Amino acid sequence: MREGTELYEHDGTEVGDGGDGAVLLFVGGPLDGRVEIRAARHGEPLPTITHVHLHDGPKVVHRYDLESLTDQAGVYHLRSRASQPVRDEPVAES
Repeated sequence: MREGTELYEHDGTEVGDGGDGAVLLFVGGPLDGRVEIRAARHGEPLPTITHVHLHDGPKVVHRYDLESLTDQAGVYHLRSRASQPVRDEPVAES
């Protein structure tokens, strides 16, 4: 575990045995180690999540693919660069 890393975000909802939410773990990339507790009111977890990091240089895009472990737990794995689609030509920002 890395020092100073926040391990999860909690919005006050509880995940119990009643199928009312999901626990999602992120593996790899900038979200590595993050745990998200997703309330059922937000629906099923998305099969792919895109994380965009904006800074002084070019934007950095990471994609995470969901692997369901149970009805209430899943792991988002960082998609390898080899399996990501080739990007279009960059568009100049004005």
